[in-house]
Amino acid sequence: MSAEAADREAATSSRPCTPPQTSWFEFLLEESLLEQHLQKPSPDPPPVQLIVQFLEQASKPSVNEQNQVQPPPDNKRNRILKLLALKVAAHLKWDLDVLEKSLSVPVLNMLLNELLCISKVPLGTKHVDVDLSSLPPTTAMAILLYNRWAIRTIVQSSFPVKQVKPGPPQLNVMNQMQQEKELTENILKVLKEQAADSILVLEGALKLNKDLYVHTIRTLDLLAMEPGMVNGETESSTAGLKITAEEIQCQVCYDLGAIYFQQGATNAAVNENAKEKFFKTKELIAKIGSSSLHFTIDEERLAGYCQACGILTSSDDASQQATPYSQIHHCMRSGNYQDLVKIFLEDNVTLSLPVLFRQSVMRELFQKAQQGNDDLDEVCFKVCVCNTVCDVLQGRTIDINFCQLFLKPNKEKIDYLLEVCSRSIDLENASEVLKRKMAAFLKNLCLGLEDLQLVFMISSHELFIKLLKDDERKLLIDQMRKRSPRINLSTKPVTSFYDIPASPSVNIGQLEHQLILSVDPWRIRQILIELHGMTSERQFWTVSNKWEVPNVYGNVILGIKDNLTRDLVYILMAKGLHCCAIKDFVHAKQLFAACLELVTEFSPKLRQVMLNEMLLLDIYTHEAGAGVSGERPPSDLISRVRGYLEMRVPDIPLRQVIAEECVAFLLNWRENEYLTMQVPLPLVQTNPYVKLGQLLAATCKELPGPKESRRTAKDLWEVVVQICSVSNQHKRGNDGRVSLIKHRESTLGIMYRSELLSFIKKLREPLVLTTILSLFVKLHNVREDIVNDIAAEHISIWPSSIPNLQSVDFEAVAVTVKELVSYALTINPNNHFWLIIQADIYFATNQYSAALHYYLQAGAVCSDFFSKMVPPDVYTDQVIKRMIKCCSLLNCHTQVAILCQFLREVDYKTAFKALQEQNSHDAMDSYYEYIWDVTILEYLTYLHHKRGETDKRQIAIKAIGQTELNASNPEEVLQLAAQRRKKKFLQAMAKLYF
Repeated sequence: MSAEAADREAATSSRPCTPPQTSWFEFLLEESLLEQHLQKPSPDPPPVQLIVQFLEQASKPSVNEQNQVQPPPDNKRNRILKLLALKVAAHLKWDLDVLEKSLSVPVLNMLLNELLCISKVPLGTKHVDVDLSSLPPTTAMAILLYNRWAIRTIVQSSFPVKQVKPGPPQLNVMNQMQQEKELTENILKVLKEQAADSILVLEGALKLNKDLYVHTIRTLDLLAMEPGMVNGETESSTAGLKITAEEIQCQVCYDLGAIYFQQGATNAAVNENAKEKFFKTKELIAKIGSSSLHFTIDEERLAGYCQACGILTSSDDASQQATPYSQIHHCMRSGNYQDLVKIFLEDNVTLSLPVLFRQSVMRELFQKAQQGNDDLDEVCFKVCVCNTVCDVLQGRTIDINFCQLFLKPNKEKIDYLLEVCSRSIDLENASEVLKRKMAAFLKNLCLGLEDLQLVFMISSHELFIKLLKDDERKLLIDQMRKRSPRINLSTKPVTSFYDIPASPSVNIGQLEHQLILSVDPWRIRQILIELHGMTSERQFWTVSNKWEVPNVYGNVILGIKDNLTRDLVYILMAKGLHCCAIKDFVHAKQLFAACLELVTEFSPKLRQVMLNEMLLLDIYTHEAGAGVSGERPPSDLISRVRGYLEMRVPDIPLRQVIAEECVAFLLNWRENEYLTMQVPLPLVQTNPYVKLGQLLAATCKELPGPKESRRTAKDLWEVVVQICSVSNQHKRGNDGRVSLIKHRESTLGIMYRSELLSFIKKLREPLVLTTILSLFVKLHNVREDIVNDIAAEHISIWPSSIPNLQSVDFEAVAVTVKELVSYALTINPNNHFWLIIQADIYFATNQYSAALHYYLQAGAVCSDFFSKMVPPDVYTDQVIKRMIKCCSLLNCHTQVAILCQFLREVDYKTAFKALQEQNSHDAMDSYYEYIWDVTILEYLTYLHHKRGETDKRQIAIKAIGQTELNASNPEEVLQLAAQRRKKKFLQAMAKLYF
C-alpha cells in the first residue's frame, strides 16, 4: 500500500459517517448510514439532493461491448438506489410541497412511478378503473399521491415562470437543459391527456371515509428484505404513517379546487365547483387545525383562491345573509333583479323595510334605466307597484312615478298589479281599515281607466269582489256612466253572470279556452273534433292571436283543403314553435312529433318542414342541456345538421334561422374541417351564413399558423367591410344643390349588419368570438379620426387599411364592437383579453372609473386576484399608461405615481408632476408603502420637507428606510420587494373599484 493510500484510509477511518468518493450509495445502504445522515440538523447533501443523485445513478444508461447505448439494467445496484430514493422521500413524509420545490418534473415523475411499482399498483390498469376502497391502504395512498401530483403539476405549468438569467454559454449544460425541457413537456402532455381521469380518481377519493397509510422507511425496509411480507404487515391496516380521512379530504379538495379554478375561466359551473372545494378545504382546516396536517396547505394562497372565487362567480356569501338589506345590496350589485322584486313583494306583508330605503332603491333603478338599460323598465315598474301598494296599506299618498308608469296601462301591468295586491293583504286576518284602504285604491284605479277590458279585469277579480259589496260595485258603475256617456255597463251585480244558463256559444267559448291552454297533442285533437262537430263555419286556427306560424309555412298549411286537418296542423306547429321560444322543449317535441305523424300521411313537403323544425329543436335542446357543460353533441345530430345544409329538395319552404343555427352549431362545436373543406361550393355561393361560417372556420384554423397564411382572413375582412359599408346616393334639392344620402342598412354585403350581429350572438366558441371581435376592433381602429386605439388578440392578421374609408359606417362599427364585447363577456366574464377591450372602450368614451374597473378585473382573473404576477401581455405599457391617465383624470395622483413604476422604464416626469398635486382624491400618504422606487421616495421626502409637512415626510422616510429596498441588495431581493408591493397595491385598487 502506498503512503498516499494509507493516508486516505486513515482519513476515512477517522470519519466513519462520511462516505468514500466511490460507491457513495452502496456505502450508505450497507453501513446503515442513510437514516443517521438524514437525522443530522443540516445534512449535506440535503435530502432532496440525495433523491436526485440516487435516481440519476439508477437511470444511467449502460454501454454494451459494441459501444451501443442500452437502457439502465434492472440489477441489484439500481434497485437499491431506487429504494434509497424512496426512503428519503418517506423521511420527508411524501410532502409534495417540499418535493415539488426542489425536484424537477422528470425526477418527481420517476420517484412517484417507483412508489406505484413498489406499492403493487396493478400494471397496465388505469387508475380510474381501480376501486380504491378494495386496495390495501398504502397502495391506495400511492395512487392518490400520484394523481394529486399530476393535477398540481398541470396547474403549476399554467403559471408564468420567471426566466433565469443565463450565465456564460456552455454547450454541455445547454444540451442538458434542452433535454430536460423536452422531457418535461412530454410528461406534461401525457398528464394533461390523463387529467380527466386524475380528477375522477380524486373525486372518488372524497367518497372514501377511511384512514390511509403511506410508506415509511420501516415499511420500505420490510419490502426490500422480505418479499414474502408483501401480503403481510406492509399491507395491513396499521403499517406505515397514518393519514386520517379528514386530512386526505382536505388535501384532495384543495388540489381539485386548484384544477377546477384553472378550468373555470370558460365554464361557470366548473368555477362553482372550485369555489365549493376551496370552501370545503377551509372548513376542514378549521376543524382539524393546520398544525395537525401531515402535508402543508398554503393558507395565504387558499385565501386568495377563495377571494377570487367570490369575485368571479355569480354569487357569494352575501347572498346567504339573512337581512333584507344585505340581500337587496347583493341583488343590485349582481343584477339579480328577479330576486330583488321578490324581496320587495315579501316585504309588503312584513313591512320591515323603511319607506326611505324603498324609495332610494327605486331611484337607483330609475337612474340605471335612464342610462340606456332597457331591460330595467319592467323591473322599475314592478318595484314601483310594490312600493305603491305598500304606501296604500300604510295610508301614504301614491308616488308620482306610479302615475307616470300607468299613463299607458295594459293587460300585463294590470295582471301584475292585481297579483301584488292579492299577495300583500291576508283577507282572513286583515283589519277592516286595511281592507277599506285596498278597496278604495282599486275603486279609484277603475275610475282612472278608460279601457273597458282593463276595468272588467279589475272588477271581475276575486280580490275586488271580496273587498267591495254589491251596492258599492253598483255605485261604481253609476259613477263611470256619469263620467262618460259612451260607457254602457250592466247595472246588475257581476255575480249574476253565473246565473245565465249555458248555451251552445258558451260551450264553444269554453272549448276554445281549453284549446288555447292545452299543450297535449291528443287533447288538442279531441277539442278540435268537438268544435268542428258543433259548427263548420269557424276557422279555429284564428282563435288566439298568439298562434304565429312563419309566412313561408303558413301559405302551405292554409292550402290544406280539409278544415279539421288544416286547423290541427296549424295549431300544433304554432304551439310547438311557442314552446321552443319559451324553452319548453319537452312539450315542443311532443307537439312536433304529433304534427310530423299527421302530415306524413298526405304531404311530403310538410313532412320535410317538420323534420327541419325538429332538427332545430334538437339543436336548441342540446345547447340548453348537455351542451352547457361542454358535452359534445352526438354524431347523429352533427350528421343531420350537415344533411340539412346540403339538402337539395325543390319547393321546400325554408326558414333562414335554421341555416343560421346550423352554421353556428358547427362553429360552436369546432367542426372547422367540414366547413372549410367539405361543404359543397354551391351551398357557399347561395347561403350567406354558410359562406360566413366557412370564412370564420378557415381563419380560426390558420391562427396558430405562419403569419403569411392570411388569405382567408383577408377574404373575411372584405366580407365584413362590405356588410358595414353604406350605399351613397346623390339627391338634388329644391335649391339645386346636390346632397349625399347614406343608407345605414346597405344591401352591398351578403347580409345586413343586424343579421350579422344576430348570427354572432349565437356563437359560444371562444376562438371564433375572439376572431370576429378582433376583426371589428381592427375595423374600428382603421378610421382616420380615431384618437384611442382598442387592443385585441390576433389583431395583426387583418389588413391595416381600407381603400374607400368614406363608404364604411364607423358609427355602426363602434356600436357593434360594444355589443359584441358585452355579449362575449356574458359567455366568459373571465377572459382577460375581452376585459381589456371593454376597458379600452370605456377609456375611449371618457368613462375612466369604469375603464379602471375592467383593467383591474383583467389583471385579477389571470393572476389569482394578483397573488401572482400579471402576465406582461395583459398589462402592457399601453394598458399601464391608460390606467395612469384614468387615475390622473380622476384626481388620484398618488396612484398615478405608483403606476409609473409599473412601466418598463419608470416615468419619473409624470410621477413627480403627479406628486406635486396637492388636491388629490386618493389616500395619498397611506399609499407610500406601495412605492419601491427609491428615487420617487427620495423626491417625496424632499417635497414634504419643502412644504413643511413633517408627518408625511416621516412616513416617506420610514418607507425608504426598509432594508429590502437597499440598493446594495441582490437583484432578486429588489425584484421580490417590487412584486410584493405591486400585488398589495393592485389588490387595494381592486377593492376600491370593484
